[in-house]
Amino acid sequence: MKKILITGANGQLGQSILEQSKKYNEIECFFATRNELDITNENLVNQYFEDKLFDFIINCAAYTAVDKAEDDYNNAYLINAKSTELLAKVTNQKSIPFIHISTDYVFDGTEAKPRLETDLTNPIGVYGQTKLQGEELALQNNPKTIIIRTAWVFSRFGNNFLKTMLKLFKEKESISVVSDQIGSPTNALDLAKAILDIISKDELKYGIFNYSNEGECSWFEFAQKIKELSGASTEIIPVSTSAYPTKAKRPAYSLLDKSKIKEVYQLDIPTWENSLKDELNQII
Repeated sequence: MKKILITGANGQLGQSILEQSKKYNEIECFFATRNELDITNENLVNQYFEDKLFDFIINCAAYTAVDKAEDDYNNAYLINAKSTELLAKVTNQKSIPFIHISTDYVFDGTEAKPRLETDLTNPIGVYGQTKLQGEELALQNNPKTIIIRTAWVFSRFGNNFLKTMLKLFKEKESISVVSDQIGSPTNALDLAKAILDIISKDELKYGIFNYSNEGECSWFEFAQKIKELSGASTEIIPVSTSAYPTKAKRPAYSLLDKSKIKEVYQLDIPTWENSLKDELNQII
């Protein structure tokens, strides 16, 4: 039995891992609330792990308020970078593999081609900067680190684009959605399954990996598919990014190349359309 500790357990990925773990007889998941484990406090982190034995740590905790982060660098850094360093250090001391979740925002999104793990990073906002710093600190402090970069995460859990659209479809006759940002939506349950499949392997390969669902779309196309599958009647109006200004810049092209994770870990990745359909069947 492999014992897994998940930080950020209340987020949509943490909840998705809990849901998917029910299908794995050889995996037992443990969750630490913020009161039980303050990952920003070095002394408390070290104390927590003194008498506890885990086979893996999955760090799903993150400061994800992209716009708010622009005026809140210290807290974004504390959660996305410093706490990652503390977890990497303590897991390294105990020789525990460390899985850390990162983001497409480490890239600037200026090139219209799927990004490889080895491509030059260039975050254009505080959220991306602090997540990249977290990646670097994790890899520096624990050689048994697996970084998984993902994008456009949705699910039945937490707050995300899918649930926002379903709410707006009930409230509005028409909405505007950005049509010139391109990426691939990621069902948190598919990502959770991928993580648990990796943990189940007899041999691990460490380093940086990309994961999202297959296919690509704009936010507008994503919204249109949600509308189609949910049977909503709300009019969706495509708009440019410039017509919808935000505090933080978003990458215009966020597609991630998943060749490496598919080859190394032999993963079968669903299309975002099929995965969205499956998820809506659980919600509606």
